Amino acid sequence: MRKLLIASGNPGKLDEIRAILEGLNLELVIPQQLGLEQDIHESGETYAENAAKKATAFSAASGLATLADDSGLEVDALGGLPGIRSARFSPVPGASDADRRAYLLERLNGMPRPWQAHFHCTVALAIPGMEVLFTEGDCQGEIIPQERGSNGFGYDPIFLLPTMGRTMAELSMDEKNQISHRARALKAAIPLLTEM
Repeated sequence: MRKLLIASGNPGKLDEIRAILEGLNLELVIPQQLGLEQDIHESGETYAENAAKKATAFSAASGLATLADDSGLEVDALGGLPGIRSARFSPVPGASDADRRAYLLERLNGMPRPWQAHFHCTVALAIPGMEVLFTEGDCQGEIIPQERGSNGFGYDPIFLLPTMGRTMAELSMDEKNQISHRARALKAAIPLLTEM
């Protein structure tokens, strides 16, 4: 069974990736299992740059095919913010997910609703000796002012899927893995992983 390194330490993200890729004949490993530590600054100007930075650094360090992603929430009323800085979107050093959600809602306070938004994900696949390959996925919705649901992470509790009448955090893992931005980007990568 070929190994695929998942370049992430985010437990919520790892659970999602494992669930989506579980049918493939791949052994998914994470950097901690290999004793790898890479301090990668996500300083790129695009999701693809950030994902490629992580994938290529971990692939070079491990010699393994490596999958990394970069994702973010883009809110129309804020001109696409927080975007690629979604994980760092707070003036508070060491901010938690709850801090970032509170800051986002503070920025939106007083603006007319609905607050249209979408999640975006770019997946990068780095295979030693080959060019980095990319896939993408989006999920449309809107931001709501009250948190709902306890599943998921990040901005999920305030991201409403109007067609379902529920937030991303109110969905089961199976439901989320049918429609999320990350699920769509990963499913688009499955043919590349199968070829690998």
